[in-house]
Amino acid sequence: MQILDGKALAKKIEENVSYEAKLFKQTTGRVPGLAVILVGHDPASQAYVGMKKKACDRAGFYSVTHEMPDDISQDAIIKTITMMNDNPNIDGILIQLPLPNHIDTTKILEVVTPSKDVDGFHPFNVGRLTTGLDGFVPCTPLGVMELLAEYNIDPKGKDAVIVGASNIVGKPMAALLLNANATVTVTHIFTKDLKAHTLQADILLVGAGVINLIREDMVKDDAIVIDIGINRTDDGRLVGDVDYDAVAPKTSYITPVPGGVGPMTISMLLSNTLKAAKNHANEAQ
Repeated sequence: MQILDGKALAKKIEENVSYEAKLFKQTTGRVPGLAVILVGHDPASQAYVGMKKKACDRAGFYSVTHEMPDDISQDAIIKTITMMNDNPNIDGILIQLPLPNHIDTTKILEVVTPSKDVDGFHPFNVGRLTTGLDGFVPCTPLGVMELLAEYNIDPKGKDAVIVGASNIVGKPMAALLLNANATVTVTHIFTKDLKAHTLQADILLVGAGVINLIREDMVKDDAIVIDIGINRTDDGRLVGDVDYDAVAPKTSYITPVPGGVGPMTISMLLSNTLKAAKNHANEAQ
């Protein structure tokens, strides 16, 4: 069993992005810029935004966070996004999810101009991912693919089973693995016999948000297990969706929580923002 160390890889990627950002500043006279919209006071969202801000600072990016109250109107959010779409100093716009129930999340995500959609949630970028064209890919699935590549794990021809079918993780993860020539099964809350599917997985990717959803008897020997879940226990510990202590000895590779996929998500956000900045600079020439 080998641990897939996302923390170490994320640090390496961040150092590379920081170096490239310095070169970008030398050639263009500006730095990559990221704007974040944070609505409400959800502690997890605030923590994520705080981590993203620190990562931007370390990489030498310009970053700004627009904090808005829970009861903000949809029109007010759209007005702010439109302003950032038009701001040449902003290369990436990130809408911190989830949004309050009275806000139409789909509508808000569609307002972000695709060239600044560094989270890869706009239908334009979703379509490009599905058809194998270059665009912006959601940061968490992209981070998983980078982690697999770092450890020379080629999905080609492997049976990949995804647990969870969200627009943020499950669906783009499936598209990336299909593009990498894996045979992909996507399971979700209505799947009849989850264990029957997970036992077939050469690569098992779990992002359902349920503590210890995947038990030892649900994983075949020498499987590669990617735990994308991040949950907080009653005693404050961060754990994933996989019963790590029981499952890990059976695997060939496994991600820990914390220290696996989580750090990769933020490093991919930096990478996407740098990519957006370079695209904008090329367009301006």
